[in-house]
Order: sequence, then C-alpha cells, then structure tokens
Amino acid sequence: MDESKKVDAGEAAFLETVKREGTEADNLVADARAATEAEHKLTLIQGLKRYPKAVLWSLLISTCIIMTGFDVVLLGSFYGLPQFNEKYGVQLPDGSYTIKTAWQAGLSNGGKIGEIIGLSLNGWAMERFGCRKTSIAALSCLMGFIALSVFAQNIQMLLVGQIFCGCCFGVFETLTVTYAAELAPVSLRPVLTAYVNLCWVIGQIIGSGTLRGVLDMEGQIAYRLPFALQWVWPLPLITGIIFAPESPWWLVRKGNTEQARRTIGRLFSKATDDELDNTLAMMIHTNEFEKSVSAGTAYVDCFKGVDRRRTEIACGVWMIQNLCGSAFMGYSTFFLQQAGVPVSASFDLSIGQYGLGMFGTISSWFLMAKIGRRPLYWGGLTILAILLFIIGGMGSIPRSNKGGSYAVGAMLLIYTAVYDATVGPVCYTLVSEIPSTRLRAKTVVLSRIAYNCVAIINASIMPIFLNTESLNWGAKVGYFWGGMCTLCVVWTYFRCPEPRGRTYGELDVLFANKVSARAFAQTDADQFAGHDGAVAEKVAQTVPQ
Repeated sequence: MDESKKVDAGEAAFLETVKREGTEADNLVADARAATEAEHKLTLIQGLKRYPKAVLWSLLISTCIIMTGFDVVLLGSFYGLPQFNEKYGVQLPDGSYTIKTAWQAGLSNGGKIGEIIGLSLNGWAMERFGCRKTSIAALSCLMGFIALSVFAQNIQMLLVGQIFCGCCFGVFETLTVTYAAELAPVSLRPVLTAYVNLCWVIGQIIGSGTLRGVLDMEGQIAYRLPFALQWVWPLPLITGIIFAPESPWWLVRKGNTEQARRTIGRLFSKATDDELDNTLAMMIHTNEFEKSVSAGTAYVDCFKGVDRRRTEIACGVWMIQNLCGSAFMGYSTFFLQQAGVPVSASFDLSIGQYGLGMFGTISSWFLMAKIGRRPLYWGGLTILAILLFIIGGMGSIPRSNKGGSYAVGAMLLIYTAVYDATVGPVCYTLVSEIPSTRLRAKTVVLSRIAYNCVAIINASIMPIFLNTESLNWGAKVGYFWGGMCTLCVVWTYFRCPEPRGRTYGELDVLFANKVSARAFAQTDADQFAGHDGAVAEKVAQTVPQ
C-alpha cells in the first residue's frame, strides 16, 4: 500500500470521533485551519475589539487574586504590630511582646500548606465542574473561613484560619491563569495571563495601605479590621461570576460542542457563523489531536510521554520565581531601616516598591509582544543575577557605613522593577501556554505546588541568613541568591521554549516532534498534517534567541 495513503491509529481515531460529531473530517480540518490562520493575523488591538467580553470576564475572575495578595501582606506585617503581638505573642523581659519564631514560621507555612491542599483539590474540581462552579464554591467557603481569622481568640485558632483560607487561595492561584488562557486568542494571552501578576501587586498595595492606616489604632481593631476587610471581595465576585461563561475548551473536552459554540459567540464580538464554526473546529481538532498523542487527563498523565517535558517546564518556570532571589526582594525596607530611615518612612517606601511592581507588570505586556517570552524571561534572570552579585559585594562594606545600606535598599528596589517587568509576569504566561489543553489545569496546579514547596524552604532559610543570632550574613546573602539565579539562567537557556504567536495545536505539534527549546521560534508547525503534525525549520525568518 502506498505510504501516503496510510492512516495511523491516532488519525483514524480522530476521524471517527469527528464523524460521530456529525461533521465531515475534511470540512472540519479546513475550518480549523481557517481559524488558526485568523488567530495569527489578529493583532492586539484587533483582539481587544473582537473579544471585549472575553477580556472583561477574564479580568473579573483574575480579581480573585487581589484577595490573595492582600492576605499575604497582612500576616507578615502583623509581626511588627504591637497590638497583634500583645494578643497572640509572649511578653519579653523588657515588657514588650513578640510572636515566637516557631509560631511565625507555623503561621506563614500553615497558609502555604493550605494552598497546596487547595491546589490539589482545584486540579480535580476544575476538570470535573469547570472554572465557574469551582470559583464560586471557593469564594463561598472563604466567606466562612475568614471569620476564623477575624475572631481568633488564640494563636492556634488563627493558624487554623490561615490553613483553611489558604485552601481557597490555592484554588484562585491556578484557576485564574487557566481561565485567562482558555478565553483568550493568541494575541491577548500575554496580557490576560500576566494581568494575574498585576492583581497580586494590586492586592499587596491595598494590604500595605490598609496596614499603614491602622498603625495608630488602639486595641484589637488594629488587626481585626484588616482581616475583616477581606469580606469585601467574595460576594460581589460571586454575583459577577454567576453570569460568567464557562471555558469553551472545557466544554469541548466534555463533549458539549453546542454549548461551546454558544459560549464562543458570547466572547467573540460580532462573529459570523463561519467564524464561530471555524473557532469551534479548531478547538475540536486540537482536543482530538492531543487525545491521539496522550489520551489521559489524570495527574499521572502529566508525567507520561510528551507531557512529562511540558510539566517539567511549567514547574521549572514557576519554581524560578522563588529560586532567583525574590525572597530577598521584600527586605529593602529592612536595609533602609539599618541605614537610619524611620519605620513609618520605610513602610511608605514598601508601598512605592509595589508601585514599581505595577509599572513593571504593565511594561511586560508590551515587551512580551515585542521580543517574546523566552528572551524576556532569560534576559530578566541574567540582569537579576548581576544585581544580586552587586548586592552581595555591598554586603562586604562595614555595616557602620550607612551609605552601603542605602545602596543595598536602592538596588533591591531596582531588582523589584526588573523582576516585575520580566520573571514575575512572564512566568504566568509561560505556565498557562506550555501545558496541553487537556492537562492544563493539572499541570498548572503541579507547577504551583512546586512553587509553594520552594517558598516554604525560602521562608525557613531567610531568617537563618539574616538573623543576628544565626548566620547574620546581611546583604552578603546576595552571593547565595546570585549563584542560584545563575543556575536558573542556565536552565532557562536549555529548557524553556518560546511559545509566542503559537496556537495550542501548534505547540502540541512542536512538543510531539521533540523540537528543542532553542529551536521553537525558528520552527514552523502544522497541526493538520497527520497524527504528529509536521515541523519545518525556518530559514529566512529566524528569531534570535
């Protein structure tokens, strides 16, 4: 038999599934190809005009992350609040109060453990119930769990509240970016996914501003009020999400193609019937292509075949957020205080630091569109490594030199601006684009769990590095993080690919054909050329890596 007429088992399964859907295979492939070509031609401005509702719904659900950023700032800052320490801490010989180091670690890591539990549940719940129902359930539970923190009578009750609230926050940490990735066309993906990072920063700014406002309050209201303000978010969000569309990719995976088509119509402004059919065909074709390569949707399938590499990349880019020295980022106020800056002024500077983060995240939208994900991520890490080594060098200056402490604080502010323009937001885009559509929710969950595990380690080692009773390295810890960041630079160069401008089907083809990370940008991919698609290296249009 002529080789060109053979149809492998995967392609045969795809054709059979298509026929069961009542659509001719040739027509579906032609429609899917047309939708793919249309996505490639769609510019950012055109995407905003044609998918305004997709943008608005994505922004709404991403707002859940603002609550998480708000909560993260609260607990760490409460350790310096006398009213909080008097209620939950122990009295020192000088009459002041403090939270024991063990309890500080327990409260901080308790929230992280709760997030890991919530992340694990979210991977299962999103695939079973969809993004919309899962987010509503998590928000409803959060309203009850917040009460544990607001009315905690002892530190043990406060720990329980942090763990339970952490479960809900863990859901939002991955659901938001997954939902954004599945609603957006190619041109809007970097903006909507990186917006999740902006929501983190907005939450931290609101939290810092709230804490600045309660510094002069007397009694328990100083810490109970910030906890209670978390009740502001869930009810309005639930009200909005009730009317939000479900992910059309999830509906296709569940076989509900008619509802998926109606949902696309809700997201795609003034779309013609042909455009709706073409977009739906692209989703069906991509789903069946992925099934022919890897049929499973369980957690274990993330570690099989081509998906194992995709899971490694997603976990790697999110772990790097903690491995590149970001744990050092929040200590700029510490070094400024060493230089003699008043506590209140250093607190104001921390708010300014988050403002730099906002500016950096917004600038990343344009940088990703201009130079791509991989160069921006790798270049950002390279600059961060250099900054960390400079900070380490400044740590060798005698601490009596106030100018050295000012310089360290300033360098950490520069570090924040670079981080939030590169590694911080680009990570969210990469972890949402790299997984296959069928395993996206679970792959993103696994990568966030890996992130949290490193975060727990960081929370444990940073006090040892800086505590005067332990290593007392001060700014010299920049050498350690500079070395770690250098390792991240090397890993990124060899393992992190460039997904810019690719549809999910094209990414499937590149991974199925085991194209190296450094060759992703120079390789054309055709998902309509059989079971494994087809790849061809570009010659004239090489994108520098």
